[in-house]
Amino acid sequence: MKDLFKGCWTVPNLISFIRIVLIPFFAYFYLKNEVVIALVILAVSGLSDFFDGKIARKFNQVSNLGKLLDPVADKLTQITIAVLLFIEFRHCTNTIMQAFGWVFLVFLVKEGIMVIGGLLMLIFGIRPGAAEIYGKVATFVFYVAMILIIAFGPEIGLMSKLGINLVMPDWLTVGLVVISAIMTVVAFCSYMPETHRQVQERFSKKEKKEN
Repeated sequence: MKDLFKGCWTVPNLISFIRIVLIPFFAYFYLKNEVVIALVILAVSGLSDFFDGKIARKFNQVSNLGKLLDPVADKLTQITIAVLLFIEFRHCTNTIMQAFGWVFLVFLVKEGIMVIGGLLMLIFGIRPGAAEIYGKVATFVFYVAMILIIAFGPEIGLMSKLGINLVMPDWLTVGLVVISAIMTVVAFCSYMPETHRQVQERFSKKEKKEN
């Protein structure tokens, strides 16, 4: 725990903390149909996620706490978005949107496994690794896809609710969700080799100490 909080007072960690605080505000305004405010909050969260890593590396403010806070902020944000849009898709009158609503469960299952797996690793003294390039790309694609859907998606999007004829076709909306889900699965698989290596290394050391 001492190592975890060593050098934790950094700008990137503050940004990650703010991103976590913004999550309930995003959900509140989205559920209240204040989609413009919800979109602004989501865009700020996505941009800050991009910049906090840049700041951490440029100003040498990488910390152990930051390595945990950043993915936690990502996961909580993605889980919240996936739950809200799953509900929205299932309530659409468009049968195609309804049929593909289940795809959001892919995000929920993946993030659930990552959260539980990460906690178990910490319990056994294994520190989860930082995001691989696939994870970063998947997160970027997720934010872009979800912002586009919330803004321009048929029935559920801001433009549609305002009655403005600037709405994506349903096949493009579904396509964005599917592409994002595929990237999420690829990112999840990319963590497996390093996770397996760390677990194997941890328990091999434990066996040597016991012997």
